[in-house]
Amino acid sequence: MALVVSEDQLDSLVAADRAAGRTIAFANGCFDVLHVGHVRYVAGAAAEADRLIVAVNDDDAVSQLKGRGRPVLAAAARAELVAALRGVDYVVIFPDATVARLLERYRPDVHCKGTDYTVDSVPERETVSGYGGRIAIVGDRKDHSTTELLNKIRLEP
Repeated sequence: MALVVSEDQLDSLVAADRAAGRTIAFANGCFDVLHVGHVRYVAGAAAEADRLIVAVNDDDAVSQLKGRGRPVLAAAARAELVAALRGVDYVVIFPDATVARLLERYRPDVHCKGTDYTVDSVPERETVSGYGGRIAIVGDRKDHSTTELLNKIRLEP
């Protein structure tokens, strides 16, 4: 299982990986109620580099992004679930609206986003190009969502 770490711990881990010549991929999301789309996104991101960091939004950020009643699972539980996925090396919980700050801090070789984005629509594209990284669009078609899954559960008798 991957390590769930603090940002400070991640500094040391990334430095060691860089010193060993490993490449770093970075993915992020809420990961509230894990589903197959998440698994495919993470697998695609893991294929982009030697190490994969996944940043998980904290509870306040998920509430702001997704609305009332979210997240369903607390950040620590979501991080642990993501850490159990094959291909994930490190998981960090973050409080920001975007991952621009973390991208600037860790400067991954590749920033991975799901197929609901294009390279041009990634919010952090200027940050990534500013330090010389690249963006990869990974995962399957975005036809899975936690919101839809929760709506289906609520409607079932």
